[in-house]
Amino acid sequence: MEIRFHLDENVHGAIAKGLRLRGVDVTTTHEAGLIGASDEDHLAFALAQKRVVVTHDDDFLRLVSGGAAHAGIVYSAPRHLTIGQTVHGLMRLWRKYSAENFYGRVEFI
Repeated sequence: MEIRFHLDENVHGAIAKGLRLRGVDVTTTHEAGLIGASDEDHLAFALAQKRVVVTHDDDFLRLVSGGAAHAGIVYSAPRHLTIGQTVHGLMRLWRKYSAENFYGRVEFI
């Protein structure tokens, strides 16, 4: 099964558009009704939906290092990459891994 992404609220919406234009299944915090929700709620939503969380929030890294279950995390430092570079990095991961191989994995782009 292909990776499906969930973008947390700090990730620019244009990244979702760029991924969708390339045929990737992606949800955003707004679409999922998770604006203002806790990081734990985001992880629970993504895990239930078998989605990899894409975030700029290093709190997610602390949660998963503490043992929180997750379908995968992709972390990018805020304002480190352009929207295009972020889409490119996510596409590289999408092509390289299946959802099953990404479960519990943390990648940095």
